[in-house]
Amino acid sequence: MNNCENKLESLQFILQVLGGKWKIHILSKLYFGKKRFKELEREVTGISPKMLIKELKDLESIKIVNRQTFNTVPITVEYSLTTEGLTLKPILDQLMSWSDNFMKEHQSVENAGT
Repeated sequence: MNNCENKLESLQFILQVLGGKWKIHILSKLYFGKKRFKELEREVTGISPKMLIKELKDLESIKIVNRQTFNTVPITVEYSLTTEGLTLKPILDQLMSWSDNFMKEHQSVENAGT
């Protein structure tokens, strides 16, 4: 029973860190390299600037995302995955693979029913 409880705690921690509507979307954009705030705002469709700032701060506080500012006019801010964040790449790959397979299977079931 203790092993099961540990697994549930781990899953709850994962959901706490990566849960919500936007975090995985943001991480998937940073997966391919550094992005400026405006790039993220453009690429993460539907997110408000206020929510993007909040989510980036959350990811930065748990050391998954790095925020770097440059003393330019106007100030340039770039976000990237930290070393810890880079360890999520295989997990994101697995999630994308699972999603592709699930959608294909779900579509074939839907098509068979019509």
